Amino acid sequence: MAEYDAVIRNGMVIDGTRMPRYRADVAIKGGRVAAIGRFPTSAGAKNIDATGMIVAPGFVDLHTHYDAQLFWDPYCSISSWHGVTSIVIGNCGFGFAPVRPAERERAMQTMTRVEAIPYHAMKAGMPWDWETFPQFMDSIDRTPKAMNILPYMAISPLLVYVMGLEAAKTRPPSEQEEREICRLLDEAMDAGACGWSAQRLDPNGPACVQRDFDGTPMVSDLMSDDTCYALARVLGRRNEGFIQMTLASGDTAHDLEHFEKLAEFSGRPVLFNVVQPRDGMPNVHRGNIAWLESCRKKGLRVYGQSVTTDTNMTFTFVDWNLFDEVQEWCDATTGTTEERLAKLSDPKVREALKKARIPMIITEQFDLIFVTGVEREDLKHFENMTIREIAEQTGKHPIDAMLDLAVEDGLKTEFYAPGPNQNMDFMKEMLDYPYLIPGVSDGGAHTKFFTGGRYPTEFLQKLVREHNMMTLEEAHWRLSALPAMCAGFRDRGTLRVGAPADVVIYDYENLTMGPIETVRDFPGGEWRRVQKAKGYKHVMVNGEVTLNDGEPTGASSGRLLRHGA
Repeated sequence: MAEYDAVIRNGMVIDGTRMPRYRADVAIKGGRVAAIGRFPTSAGAKNIDATGMIVAPGFVDLHTHYDAQLFWDPYCSISSWHGVTSIVIGNCGFGFAPVRPAERERAMQTMTRVEAIPYHAMKAGMPWDWETFPQFMDSIDRTPKAMNILPYMAISPLLVYVMGLEAAKTRPPSEQEEREICRLLDEAMDAGACGWSAQRLDPNGPACVQRDFDGTPMVSDLMSDDTCYALARVLGRRNEGFIQMTLASGDTAHDLEHFEKLAEFSGRPVLFNVVQPRDGMPNVHRGNIAWLESCRKKGLRVYGQSVTTDTNMTFTFVDWNLFDEVQEWCDATTGTTEERLAKLSDPKVREALKKARIPMIITEQFDLIFVTGVEREDLKHFENMTIREIAEQTGKHPIDAMLDLAVEDGLKTEFYAPGPNQNMDFMKEMLDYPYLIPGVSDGGAHTKFFTGGRYPTEFLQKLVREHNMMTLEEAHWRLSALPAMCAGFRDRGTLRVGAPADVVIYDYENLTMGPIETVRDFPGGEWRRVQKAKGYKHVMVNGEVTLNDGEPTGASSGRLLRHGA
């Protein structure tokens, strides 16, 4: 009998602890790392050749929205294709539990805009065999998974469950309602939730960039500071869990103080979303980092989640939802395709759009946004032209040029907008701060616009190998150990004896991202954009190989990590 279930042989081990790399074999037994060293061929029932490869802990993504997709896609792709072995769901306060049967339809509608999860996929792919949060956890537990899942208690459905939708959008909870909200958080934590999450964007301000399907603010946007503090104290009393929050009230000083109070009242880690370098605006990321460092010196466990991937977007006006920070644009881009066509064609609406503040994603970018695809043959000549070039050719205002083309093409014209984080000097400044967690992939969300689940591959390929921004040892600590530690993953994030065997084995010199592709592989006939990777030889989750050369093996060795374990 072989001593071990498998031995990964002759790889370069980077164990996630920041210690120098070393060449060794990694022996696995019972889903865990059993030993590291040198072993005879006969020691392993299965031998995996890692010659010339990096052997490292699987990546941990703390910011995903696979809450629906995990029920029809055990691999939570595209994240698993890029070496991610553990994820946190329920981010930003958005999720599907607790939800009463009569409120399921509204819950799915809510997610169609704020996170752009296709409605027909949710409708066809979710089992809805739960009402309460503990029942939701049980449903995840019995669903086959090739990924480890750690869920937040999302605050928006919790508030709706206790108060009702109308009340949750118009007033703070009563004293009795707040007690019930806290009781249900306790119940969720007892069932194994990792903490709670919320998006709190000023419902009347320019930061309200992610809204409900009807254009109104999300429930959590209207939540009061006092309710947040009550929820933070639940975690403090329990001495477990952590908080994730996106906060933009319009008063930066208040927002930063609020994060500090949450950390103080809970005594638990608080994840700040987001730190991102913005071209031409270096004071944004510099200010965030200076504040995070002040929290560290005060002993407050506030950690920044950083956007390290290129945030380019490809979109059409059929379902585009990221102009919501400008009310006029939000109004014009809500509703059915027919309603959008009518509004975007209306001369009065056009004038209002031209007079309004231009949405952030297209501000000063008419020279950079270009047309990548046109449906109608007689409009194909506009492909590969920028909005500015089309405006000059047609003698129109750039907004008219963009919207006329979209309307004439039935809103099916595809536009490409580059991300605001192209400045590599700013990216290096951000990454020089050692306690920022890479990622914010939004995996499972915005699937028709964005492929952020690629971020570990992009991090290693572009920022480490091509731009030499840090060592591989540092990179793997950031991608695995740091997020695992902040989120309370027990024993995960490093390759050490006794730890669960979540492992990536990859060819560093040839690691690369593939092209963005369009596939129709979601339930309900829905399509999405995907981006694969090349260079990952094997991905292992709890000791079983889930991907070989990027291809799924069918293994479902992922686990629901109640209480992080």
